[in-house]
Amino acid sequence: MNVDDFRDDVAAAVETELDRLGSSKRLVALTDATLDDETVLRAAAASEAAAADVFAAWAADATGDAAETFAAFAEREREHYERVAAELDEDPDADPGAVHDYLRDLDDTVERAGGVVGRGLVAERTLAQFVSYFVNSADEARADLFRELRTDTDADTEAALSLLADAAADETDVERARAAAVEVVNVAYEEYVEALESMGVNAKSVC
Repeated sequence: MNVDDFRDDVAAAVETELDRLGSSKRLVALTDATLDDETVLRAAAASEAAAADVFAAWAADATGDAAETFAAFAEREREHYERVAAELDEDPDADPGAVHDYLRDLDDTVERAGGVVGRGLVAERTLAQFVSYFVNSADEARADLFRELRTDTDADTEAALSLLADAAADETDVERARAAAVEVVNVAYEEYVEALESMGVNAKSVC
């Protein structure tokens, strides 16, 4: 099954939501407007831990190439968590958030692969904001850390696309995967809007 345009099709379907998720308000929403190094790092580490838990559960539930792919994702996210947590004095707990809560409930390889693509689109923009935060703090070492995490996440998105190409039997499967990917972005956006509006911040502008 040819899924060459899959990521671009998903991104086009939720272009506005992704633009807003890529704004500087993303970290405001994730940290409840507490923009200091420790809080930013805790938010990042908690998300990486949640992702590792989800992918490990998928790997245990899958077989063949899917199990291997999901296990590799889990290992990568666990490594990400450990690298970010090493910057903190104590290990933060996993915080699933809306995206990982949604991913956890996906129950077949096609939808899970689509969900990883959607997560990748969100994570690409979120990690860019972590990079910007540490660049603005003149902390190039931590900025480089998040650049590396972003590169790894993009590689996992590509792996998910390869898995989808193998697992999708027909266009109906591709549509199911696309729906899952779009929904990941939507739930991330809804959580973002709710967080900002609770602080009296306009979520619909991009800055």
